[in-house]
Amino acid sequence: MTRLEANHLSIRYEKEAIVDDLTLQIPEGKITTIIGPNGCGKSTILKTLGRVMNASQGSVYLDGKSIHTQPTKQIAQKMAILPQGPEAPSGLKVRELVAYGRHPHQRGFAALHKQDYEMIDLALEQTGMAELGDRSLDALSGGQRQRVWIAMALAQQTELLLLDEPTTYLDLAHQLEVLQVLQRLNEQQGRTIVLVIHDLNHASRFADHMVALREGAIVREGRPEDVMNTQVLRDVFQIEADVVADPRSGKPVCLSYDLMMDGDAQPSQKAFSLGGMHGA
Repeated sequence: MTRLEANHLSIRYEKEAIVDDLTLQIPEGKITTIIGPNGCGKSTILKTLGRVMNASQGSVYLDGKSIHTQPTKQIAQKMAILPQGPEAPSGLKVRELVAYGRHPHQRGFAALHKQDYEMIDLALEQTGMAELGDRSLDALSGGQRQRVWIAMALAQQTELLLLDEPTTYLDLAHQLEVLQVLQRLNEQQGRTIVLVIHDLNHASRFADHMVALREGAIVREGRPEDVMNTQVLRDVFQIEADVVADPRSGKPVCLSYDLMMDGDAQPSQKAFSLGGMHGA
């Protein structure tokens, strides 16, 4: 099942085509990770799914209706998007930032109600930030700040969460901290989560569904076992990789890799034909 999908999507910056005729369905109640080299269109696609950007052609559908025919507030009550590297005003406190997530549920400039405060408290609790609600964002670690931003998205009380590189600039421990929060939200509450993420091993470990992109096209999508393999990594990243099963999770993990030889640098035509078959 899917609530969010893109049909024959084309996206351009001025005259440059970034994405051309892309069709993508986001599985409901699953974690989907989107991988691909820099400039392949990952963030562009995520922003278009979240209605931050407009497509040149094609449509994005939420609950069977084009997102551009639905009021902005209605979309924000169903779907939250967290961009890469969000910034907040200096001096803002944790609880104050999380409260912004309640704006789609307010009428005009009305004050917060009891239910709003309950949702803010719940979001802080779910992200492990309840004891830091009165602390300044400036006093938090990178991982803690990222959890606050996730709490703000949770306070929107949406079933769909779209996050663009939520682990960027974080050390390994804080990356795991953030990803495990998202994993718990998915497993315990059935939230549908879409992540653009660079780290291939994290993308595989935390995903139910993976999408591999190159030059704005889907090269392969499916289970991590279908996507995280030597041939797909050749075609997408032009690397020769050793892929094994992670002894902890059982998911495929990239153990080591190297650049492909110059004579083999171009992805095979056969591999690109897989994009049109969507992992068949």
